[in-house]
Amino acid sequence: MGDILGDAIMGKLTAVAVKNAPPGKHEDGSGLRLVKRADGAGQWVLRVTIHGRRREMGLGGLKSVSLKEARELAAHFRGLAAKGTDPIREREHERREAARNLHLLADVSLDAFESRKAELKGDGKAGRWFSPLELHVLPKLGRVPIADIDQRDIRDALAPIWHIKAATAKKAADRLNIVLNHAAALGLDVDLQAVAKAKALLGRQRHTVKSIPSLPWQEVPDFYSTLDEATVTHLALRLLILTGLRSRPIRFLRLDEIDGDVWTVPAENMKARLGAAQNFPVPLSAEALAVIEQARPFERNGFLFPSLRKGVISDATMARLMERRGMEARPHGFRSSLRTWLAETTDAPHEVAEAMLAHMTDNKVVRTYRQTDYLDRRRILLERWSDYVTGDPVNVLKFTGRMP
Repeated sequence: MGDILGDAIMGKLTAVAVKNAPPGKHEDGSGLRLVKRADGAGQWVLRVTIHGRRREMGLGGLKSVSLKEARELAAHFRGLAAKGTDPIREREHERREAARNLHLLADVSLDAFESRKAELKGDGKAGRWFSPLELHVLPKLGRVPIADIDQRDIRDALAPIWHIKAATAKKAADRLNIVLNHAAALGLDVDLQAVAKAKALLGRQRHTVKSIPSLPWQEVPDFYSTLDEATVTHLALRLLILTGLRSRPIRFLRLDEIDGDVWTVPAENMKARLGAAQNFPVPLSAEALAVIEQARPFERNGFLFPSLRKGVISDATMARLMERRGMEARPHGFRSSLRTWLAETTDAPHEVAEAMLAHMTDNKVVRTYRQTDYLDRRRILLERWSDYVTGDPVNVLKFTGRMP
C-alpha cells in the first residue's frame, strides 16, 4: 500500500501500481488520474483548464487503455488545450468525422430504404424492395465502407446470379444504384458510375424474361363457366377475372371498401401509385356484385376471402387450381386477356384501356392536369366484359362509335 501511494505522490504510476491500486483516485501527474472501482475496473480521467474553466474528460477504461496509452492520449489533449482548443469538443469532432468517413454499405442501404418507405406499397413491410440487396449484395459487401466500393466489387457480388436470376440481379443492381445516389446526397464520396461500369463488366444477360402465361380472351368464358362451385377459391378467381385486378387486391378485399357498385382499393394493395389520392376505384359489374354477395358467408375479420387457418388466401391458391387442371395460364394472365379483348373488340382509347388495368400512362405532369380516373367509361367496359365472360355473344363484336 505504501509503495502505491508513494508512486502517486511522486506523480507517476507504474503498471504494477495500476494493477494493484485499491478503489479510489490515483494521480499520475499533469492532470491524468486513474479512478479505480471496488470490482477492479477503472477509468482514466484527464483534467485540463480551458479559458479559465476546469474540464474533465474520460480517456477510456482500464481494460482497453493501458497506462502508456493513457499518457499518450493525455499528452495529445493537453497539447490541444495549450493552444486554446477545447479537447472535449475536438474529440467529438474527430469522432463525427471518423463516423462520416466510415459509412458502411449496410447502414447506408438501410437509411436509403427508410427514406423511401413512403413510396413503397405498405411502407415496404413486405420487404420486396430491400430483399435483393439483403440477399445478394449485403452478405458480401455490407461491412465495406460505401466510399470504397467500386465496379469490381459489384461485379463479383452479382456475377453468381447475373444470368441465372437475371430479373433479381437487375433489381439488386438498380437498388444499389439508388443507395449510391443516397450516399452522394449525404455528402459521401462515392462513385455514381460504379453500377453502370459493373454492368459493362458483367456483360449482356443471357436470360430472357418471359411473360406470365395468359388464357386467350376467346377461351375465358369457357374457363369462367367451370368456376361454378361456391368456394372461396372459385369466387376469388371469378372476381379477379371480372375486375382485371392483380391477386393482392382480391385476396385482401374488405367489405367496408365497397360502397354501392364501387370498390375503392386502398393504395397499399395496389402496385402502382395512381394520382394524389393513391386509392383506386373499381366499378363493379352486376356479375361482380353477385360474386361478392355469394362470398359474404365466408367473411371473417372483415376479409371476404379468408384462408382456412388465419389471414387471407395465399397468392398461390388460385394459381394451384389452374395448375391442377393442367393449364399453363396463371391468374395474373387474365389481365392480359382483358387487355387484348379491349384492343380487339372495343374502341376504348388507349389511356382508358390502360386505366382498366390500373396502369399509369403519360408523364407525371400530364397525369396531374388530367384529373380523371375514367370511372364511368371503365364501368361500361367492365359491364361489357362481364357480359362476354358470362356468355353474352354480342360483346365479341367490335363496338363502333366513340366511347361515351
